[in-house]
Amino acid sequence: MSTNVYFIRHGIAADRENYATDAERPLTKIGDRKTHKIAQKLKQLGLNFNLILTSPLVRANQTAKILQAHQLSSKVEEFSPLTPSGDINLWLKWLEAWPSKANRELALVGHQPDLANWAEILVWGEVRQVLILKKAGVIGVSLPEVGSPVGNSQIFWLTPPRFILD
Repeated sequence: MSTNVYFIRHGIAADRENYATDAERPLTKIGDRKTHKIAQKLKQLGLNFNLILTSPLVRANQTAKILQAHQLSSKVEEFSPLTPSGDINLWLKWLEAWPSKANRELALVGHQPDLANWAEILVWGEVRQVLILKKAGVIGVSLPEVGSPVGNSQIFWLTPPRFILD
């Protein structure tokens, strides 16, 4: 059983000063358009997720719904540990309980620096602050088939959106 996790940062969002809380900020028109283009390209590349887990913040939820609209997955679920400063250990517990399937493909839609930090923890066992996940960018991490994924996973994809769109 192999598991690939795709960390996908939300698209370009509205400025903070225009909203009462950070959680309310939606994608901008440009962010929406670019995220649709990214989703279309990911579909052309043959990606298909068993599940998309998303931060409940508006901009991340909108990004997840765009991925779903492009038929990258039929299932989207909000997952509160994907909010800013969320706890990777809660996700790791969730992952252990996720029903076994051959070739699991999972998308996590959230925020920077958390998604990049989580990828670093999976690959190096610690946050090194070297990975940068641009808005609507993707980091792909392959988890080991046995044992803890922490410090034992491999990056197979690190792409800013401009390389996906070109």
